[in-house]
Amino acid sequence: MQLPVVYQKAKEQVFMIWTTLQPLLTVHVGLASSAKAVIILEQCGKNKGYQEVDACGFHPEGGCCTLDGPEKIESTINMKTLWKNISVEGIDIIFSRDAGRYICDYTYYTSLYYGSGRAAFIHVPPLSKSVTAGLLGKALQTMILEMLKQCGEDRQ
Repeated sequence: MQLPVVYQKAKEQVFMIWTTLQPLLTVHVGLASSAKAVIILEQCGKNKGYQEVDACGFHPEGGCCTLDGPEKIESTINMKTLWKNISVEGIDIIFSRDAGRYICDYTYYTSLYYGSGRAAFIHVPPLSKSVTAGLLGKALQTMILEMLKQCGEDRQ
C-alpha cells in the first residue's frame, strides 16, 4: 500500500492496517533520496519534532504524532542484529536510531504505536544503474524474511 505524503492520511491508513488486517508485522519502506546505494534500517520512531509541512501544507498539532504517546517507541525487531547479519552485494546497509522528522518517521512511530512495536522501517535509495529494482527487491525480501524469523522466535 502506498501512503500519501500527508501526515493525517498516512496516520489514518496505518490505523486501518492495524485494526482491519491485524498483521503479525508491518514493514514500511521509504525513499531516502539523498542516500546513494545505502539501505538504512531504522530502530525506533520519535513522537515529537514534526514541524515540516506535508504535501498539503500541514504539520501535526503540537508537532507530535500522538499527544499522549511516549517520547519514542522501539521496534520489537532488532534492527542492529539484522544489520550485522545481512549483506547485499552492491548496497551498503547501515543502522539508524533516527528516521528524521517527516512523514517516514511519523508513519513509523504511528505504526509502532498502533502495532505495539511490531513494525519496521527501511529507508531505501532511489533506483539507479547500480541499484536496480531487482537488486532492491531481493534485498528487501531477504531482510523481511529475517524479520519474520525474529517474530517467530518471539512467538515461541
